[in-house]
Amino acid sequence: MSDSILLTLDGTQHDAEAPFLHADDLAVVRGDGVFETLLIRAGRPRGVRLHLERLARSATAMELPAPDLDQWRGAIDRAAELWSEEHGTSDEALVRLVYTRGREHGYAPTAYLTVEAVPERVASARADGVSVITLERGFSIDLAAKAPWQLLGAKTLSYATNMAALRHAASEGYDDVIFVSSEGAVLEGPRSTVVAVYGDTLVTPPTEIGILASTTARAVFDLADAEGWKTKIEILRPEDLVAADSVWLVSSVTLAARVTHLNRYVMPVPTDADRFSGLVDRAIAVEDN
Repeated sequence: MSDSILLTLDGTQHDAEAPFLHADDLAVVRGDGVFETLLIRAGRPRGVRLHLERLARSATAMELPAPDLDQWRGAIDRAAELWSEEHGTSDEALVRLVYTRGREHGYAPTAYLTVEAVPERVASARADGVSVITLERGFSIDLAAKAPWQLLGAKTLSYATNMAALRHAASEGYDDVIFVSSEGAVLEGPRSTVVAVYGDTLVTPPTEIGILASTTARAVFDLADAEGWKTKIEILRPEDLVAADSVWLVSSVTLAARVTHLNRYVMPVPTDADRFSGLVDRAIAVEDN
């Protein structure tokens, strides 16, 4: 029996082991669609509002029909209920929202959700951190403004480059990647956002340079502002990361993974690492996220 759950937006549960997509769905043949991934923790989906807002922005960028966010929210809640019924509320889960252009010849969009256990790598990344290699992404920081059709700010299903980067990192002995622009500016990870900590100040790169607007970083920065941290959104370079007290890769499922090595450089171990990871945990628990 599969531990995965598959739902369509009307709340209907499908056999996760049975064929579901048509072979000519444009998600399969062209990666023509968008997705979101969020965490179920203690039986409750986290960051729903921010994820649905980003799903809508991504759909607009790709000229997909506007998603019915109330319907998506209802399906997410149903997915969380089903997971809790089968696994209790102590096991975390990953919910993936998928919205594609549909079949190749004029059919309606395809929309569904899957739920599965959080990957084993997540516990290790949270507890032990990750070693990171910087890789050139192959574009300038002004590309997003010059070429909006590149969809640099949309969370699309076209993830082949990101996964190739992660495989390359693994072949070099690293856990993860931070992309840099052709000018050497820090961009983002293949599945995460970079946050540098300098004392009481948090810094993350601006989305205008062609990176995804992070739901997790948004929630963290909002709470940090309320709790007296200083927050900045500005361009970073690898040397700025080396000078930081700590550097983190934040994402909706892993939450906070401290960078332990940046290329061959061993990052210092902060005495208050729990302060930032605790901030992330509290941020994703805020109800209106």
